[in-house]
Amino acid sequence: MTELDAVWAFVAAFAVAAGLTPLTARFARRVGAVDQPKARGLGRESTPLLGGLAIFAGALVAGLLFINTTVRTHDRFVGILLGAILITLVGGLDDRFDLHPAVKLLGQVAAAIIPVAYGVEVGNITLPFLGAIDFGSAGGPVTVVGLVAMMNVVNFSDGVDGLAAGVCAISAAAFAVIAFDLDRSHAAILAACTAGAAAGFLVHNFPPASVYMGDCGANLLGFLLGCIAVEGAVKTQAVLALVIPLVVLAVPFLDTTFVVLKRMKYRRKVYVADANHFHHRFNRIGFSERKTLIYLYAWTLMLGGFAVSLRFIPYSNHHGHLNLGWSVVVGLLALVVVVASAYLVYVLEILKLRRLSAIRVRRLRPEAEEVDVDADVRRQMETGEFEALHRD
Repeated sequence: MTELDAVWAFVAAFAVAAGLTPLTARFARRVGAVDQPKARGLGRESTPLLGGLAIFAGALVAGLLFINTTVRTHDRFVGILLGAILITLVGGLDDRFDLHPAVKLLGQVAAAIIPVAYGVEVGNITLPFLGAIDFGSAGGPVTVVGLVAMMNVVNFSDGVDGLAAGVCAISAAAFAVIAFDLDRSHAAILAACTAGAAAGFLVHNFPPASVYMGDCGANLLGFLLGCIAVEGAVKTQAVLALVIPLVVLAVPFLDTTFVVLKRMKYRRKVYVADANHFHHRFNRIGFSERKTLIYLYAWTLMLGGFAVSLRFIPYSNHHGHLNLGWSVVVGLLALVVVVASAYLVYVLEILKLRRLSAIRVRRLRPEAEEVDVDADVRRQMETGEFEALHRD
């Protein structure tokens, strides 16, 4: 399997997913799997779900065509396929019948157990300065928990047109490059299949979306990304094997972490949806859906690019000796990523631009109306010049 196979796998998955998505939308309307506008959501009209069926078909067709398994990897690929079938089925049923959270969790756990039973398991990891850490018999349960967490991370972040599909496509593409560099060709091709299927679906899901992936697609993409991370990075002996997936998937992980912590802070059930995700916060400070996507895509690209750079910049000889010059380059790149990420979180979590703008504008002009506040928010977002509120 070569890099060219990955390109063709991406193209095949893209074509299949893009071609089948309108059919899945019609099927969803026929069976009643339709999402209705919610107060917490950004959608404004009923939209068919089950777009994940097209994502599954795209990844499946491309995978069967381009993944050539070996004796060592065949069983693991079968396990991933069977798990993908189950989680797509569970997600599809949830899209149609709105399953109880406990039933959905049970389905996620069952889907995660299947690939682990077939060998998709993290037995040990290698951490910088700590060396190898052996999980022993706990490797299986740890992997199951990780896969279930990944499914929920993607599912939680799927709240605005094009977000989950675009972020997952970018993340999977980064994993493909990293997996090839780590000599994990089967995982790299699977990542390319996943990226292509997500991108093909995005053709119909970019704002204004004509179809949603639903839990069917979000759980599937989370499951596939989790398996790819295990097979393509975490399961290797690379020093940054655990760090790389966390960097690539930092945007959905951070989003989920902030949301869950806020729900816990106010003693709400963590599985009950609300309007505190990053995309909701972007919307509240004046971003359009498309501008929200551009910022979150750019953030994901930046993090994915940094993760890829960790594999290709020769900052270490992999035996504990660092190259000073290249280490400085990596450090500077890391600083840029951290500063940019902190700035975005600062804008969303601390600045609360719209509320502060309303206070400031009305302090200057008590007669100001909502349109004046909106205009002030747009001006600040377009210029990037945020005016602080000074309390007397």
